[in-house]
Amino acid sequence: MDELELLKKDWKKNDAQFKQVSENEIYGMLHKSSSSIVKWIFIISIIEFLVLRLLDLSMFFDDNFKNKLKQIHIFECLEVVTIINIIVSGCFIFLFYKNIKQISATSSVNDLMKDIIKTRKTVKYYVLYNLIIAGIIGVIVFYFQSQYDPNLSTLLNKYEYVFIICGILLILFLIFVFYLFYKLLYGFLLRRLKRNYNELQKIEY
Repeated sequence: MDELELLKKDWKKNDAQFKQVSENEIYGMLHKSSSSIVKWIFIISIIEFLVLRLLDLSMFFDDNFKNKLKQIHIFECLEVVTIINIIVSGCFIFLFYKNIKQISATSSVNDLMKDIIKTRKTVKYYVLYNLIIAGIIGVIVFYFQSQYDPNLSTLLNKYEYVFIICGILLILFLIFVFYLFYKLLYGFLLRRLKRNYNELQKIEY
């Protein structure tokens, strides 16, 4: 994309001397850039999957942590959520891989624009799913701990409304932290895809 911006500046400075680049060449640059961005999205999602899902699975092999979860009757519930999360995350990674194959085989401006839109939507759904899962896990942990942890259950009985409000705020903060994490992780790549899409619109229309 930076190459394209420099190219445009050269056009303005040297209209008479600079050899005009055809739309096909511009398309080729945008196609190469978009394909590279989608590959990075795929790579980052795999790294994220390996790191976070390994952390999830660690609870099955840490006896102390497992016993703590069982004491508050949450282990089985988190076990199911973790398995579902692994399956769904794997499905999203497969979709990212399909996006790579599709965008690599694209041969027209219109198709590339559609592929960019599709990729951006997939990433946004992926981020939304992870934020929802973070919220669900937060609610589950908060509920079971407040019911079965003696210290927290005492606080709940004494300061019910304050305790619940603090719990909700804590869960919202957790979701916000995850949002910032994904904004940082994928936001830059999605903005570059958006810029490519805008440039393709100029060619198409």
